[in-house]
Amino acid sequence: MQSVITALLYHGIVIETGSAADVKEEFKMRKWKKAVSLMLTAAMALSFAACGGSASSAAGASSADGSSEAESTASSAAANENVASFTESDVAYVQDKGTLVVGMTDFAPMDYRDDSGEWIGFDADMAKAFAEYLGVEAEFLEINWDNKLMELDTKGVDAIWNGMTITDEVTNGASVSEPYCNNGQVVVVSADKAADYQDVESLSGLSFAVENGSAGAEQLDALGIPYVAKSTQADALMEVASGASDACVIDLLMAGAMIGEGTSYPDLTYTVQLNSEEYGVGFRKGSDLVDAFNTFWKEAYDDGTVMETATTYGVQESVIEK
Repeated sequence: MQSVITALLYHGIVIETGSAADVKEEFKMRKWKKAVSLMLTAAMALSFAACGGSASSAAGASSADGSSEAESTASSAAANENVASFTESDVAYVQDKGTLVVGMTDFAPMDYRDDSGEWIGFDADMAKAFAEYLGVEAEFLEINWDNKLMELDTKGVDAIWNGMTITDEVTNGASVSEPYCNNGQVVVVSADKAADYQDVESLSGLSFAVENGSAGAEQLDALGIPYVAKSTQADALMEVASGASDACVIDLLMAGAMIGEGTSYPDLTYTVQLNSEEYGVGFRKGSDLVDAFNTFWKEAYDDGTVMETATTYGVQESVIEK
């Protein structure tokens, strides 16, 4: 037992006197020092129990052994928990690999490609700024939106950042940032038919297209209206433009940027707004990237970066004040 304590003390001294190269190393050091302290406590408790055992009755010895075993188990569990908390740090994980992988779809004005193929948009630009804040590069990965939570869990992506509506499904499966934009789900139809579809009751006879797994799909499910599931909101919009479907449900922010006079779809308009909602960024459950994001966003809002970027893409009216 003495040798165990001596070894632990030796490693404790090495940790205490070693120099940290950067903040991350200091964080690691603090975690290991705490773990070593807990292990020392457990080892000393076992040692004292062994020394006092000969003076106790058989029943007392049994009780002491049980107490020491419980203390040792609890201390070991606490030490393991502390080590795990560092191991599971998403900030450290992202910084170690040097990239923040962002899961998204083609969804203007939040995420879309410019003429050179680069991902731009309000969300894409802010994701690049957040990655820079963390000291890494942003990497964008188009995903099946219906599988977004699985992509997070399996570390296929580090964040879901694509005008994501905060729903019960999302909050049950991920840790979500503070909301940053207001939004709603709207019904899009041909402009020449818009007068006939001004309330929910009028929608029942329409054929709909909607992005699979989206907030729009949830709204149609709640109304009991059948629909054709599409891979993206852009695909759902094209269904209406081509005449394959009578209507689609898309995000209000997308409708404002993509349909009506002066857009790619001048003959389409939106009528009924089905709900009001908010956007958030999704991270793995319990991820420390949530706090890092919330801090970053507040600073970016205060220094004008958020509103400047939002104005570039015409979504400034939807940004939530911080």
